[in-house]
Amino acid sequence: MLRIERLTYRIGPRILFENSEVAINEGQRVGFVGRNGAGKTTLLNLIKGSLTPDTGTINFPHRWQIGITEQEVPESSLNLIDTVMSADKELTRLEKESKTATDPNRIAEIHSRLYEKEAHRAHSKAARILSGLGFAESEIRRPCKEFSGGWRMRVALAGLLFTKPDLLLLDEPSNHLDLEAGLWLEEYLRRDEGTILVVSHDRGLLNRVVDQILHLDNAKLKLYSGGYDQFETNFRAQIHRVEAERQRQEAQRAHIQKFIDRFRYKASKARQAQSRLKLLEKMQPLLKQPDHDLIAFDFPSPKPLPPPLYSVDNVSIGYDGKVVLKDVSFRLDMEDRIALIGANGNGKSTLIKLLAGRLEAISGHFNHSKKVRVGYFAQHQTEELNFEATPLIEISHKHPKDLEVKLRAHLGRFGFSQERADTKIKNLSGGEKARLLFAMMCCDNPHILLLDEPTNHLDIIAREALIQAINSFEGAVVIVSHDPHVLELTADRLWLVNQGTVLPYDGDLNEYRTLLTKGGDKKVEKTEQKNIPKTEKKERRRLAAEQRNKLAPLKKQLHLAENTVMQLTSEVKELQKVLADPDLYEQEENDKIKSLQIKAAYAAKSLAEAEESWIKIQDSLEKAEAKISKS
Repeated sequence: MLRIERLTYRIGPRILFENSEVAINEGQRVGFVGRNGAGKTTLLNLIKGSLTPDTGTINFPHRWQIGITEQEVPESSLNLIDTVMSADKELTRLEKESKTATDPNRIAEIHSRLYEKEAHRAHSKAARILSGLGFAESEIRRPCKEFSGGWRMRVALAGLLFTKPDLLLLDEPSNHLDLEAGLWLEEYLRRDEGTILVVSHDRGLLNRVVDQILHLDNAKLKLYSGGYDQFETNFRAQIHRVEAERQRQEAQRAHIQKFIDRFRYKASKARQAQSRLKLLEKMQPLLKQPDHDLIAFDFPSPKPLPPPLYSVDNVSIGYDGKVVLKDVSFRLDMEDRIALIGANGNGKSTLIKLLAGRLEAISGHFNHSKKVRVGYFAQHQTEELNFEATPLIEISHKHPKDLEVKLRAHLGRFGFSQERADTKIKNLSGGEKARLLFAMMCCDNPHILLLDEPTNHLDIIAREALIQAINSFEGAVVIVSHDPHVLELTADRLWLVNQGTVLPYDGDLNEYRTLLTKGGDKKVEKTEQKNIPKTEKKERRRLAAEQRNKLAPLKKQLHLAENTVMQLTSEVKELQKVLADPDLYEQEENDKIKSLQIKAAYAAKSLAEAEESWIKIQDSLEKAEAKISKS
């Protein structure tokens, strides 16, 4: 059993844990959740012993071996198989000693222990894990130093899984995996018999793999039975109960205080007032629950365009003349919601770059509407942000002609308050940086969203907000994501990018998961290109349309209010410019000056009223969106 008792840990003035306690039984698979920055990774390091608690204890059996996710393995000349096998220090030591030992008893002990560790299967076991995490058979003999940092992270994960520790500590293990490797990892963990504590924002993994959820909130730890969906239901019910009790107590305290204020100076009631004052002092005020609601945002709706948005016929795509995808044919319309599936390196990002205009076709016919506007999101764009700038400054560089009030309004619809819009990007969370990129890609009201791994750095709540935003969007969507939950709720169709082709995949993600676990991902055969069907997940789209209809009047009001504010801002600036001109006063046209001053005062008053109206409408819209998100 892993037992944490009275744990307190601070980083500077921040209290991450305060008298926190939890007990996890041997063999349990536990998902660890909480807001980004709450201290989840810190707890893993405290358990591992890399950090020391301020107070409290963390205990587990002495025989337990603890394994924790490393960021990546260092560059080395060892090949992948040897790198993974060397992660098991005991196995490496025993095999080395077996070659030099001379004492018969010691030799017997070594061979007995090697048999227990199934050393004869170690090579095939390491190869199987590497294959599951996306490495081709031809790659496992290559030196580790030949692989990028992202792939070496997979090698580090493979080594950790190979050692089979008694307590497996995983920190966002699927973050650097593609969908296929992530689905394989789910199945591996589901069958593992050890104790697992996994930090993850992957809702699907937390529903399918774990049997308990450990929640870190307000520096406290609490264990819930079941997967994430069950936890969410129980947690929200708990919040409502505590909030109802807080409001009841608040009303009771107000009633007692009213009695005290009324009678404390009356001789006949002084004793009663004093008694109630003591009662009030004994009542420990219940704190208002922190806000756990998602920060809703929405992608602006584009003007309709006649179909098709894209028409692709026998196109080949690649780099420097080397073909990655060959004879690709498809059509995209505004109502399409496509998820691209297939292992990393097969060409998903290449296809998205073609649609985004970042890559030209090598051959074939690639046509698109001349009026189509594209919103393109890619993981690497975060690195291109100026971290010393603010969101407002960064977005104004892209749209220098837009008024500040318009840019603030645009950032507002992506969850940026005035304060956060003026905060340096280096001080924003990973989720806020992602929302800034969403805001920047949508400045021109795109007809199609091309989303290449948009969920990296988003916690579960932010991912739910992204799902809602995609489902409310009225244009086309092509998405690549390692989070199956996001794909299941946003995509109507799957396109398999595999063996140099792009073909419709007729099954759903569950069928694709089954195919992968049987090893079929390496054997998907090319089939004749079919006309992509127009089937839709009607119920989800109907609900999304219903939400859009509910919000449409408010969005229209907000749009009109924004236009009014921009027009009045421009008018006020123009009048101020005229009134600031010294030549005006040299002409001694007092009537004209007075008229301009009256106009300027009226325009300034109208602007203030318009801004107040705009703020109220935006507030109403945010409340309406929050209400829908809870329903």
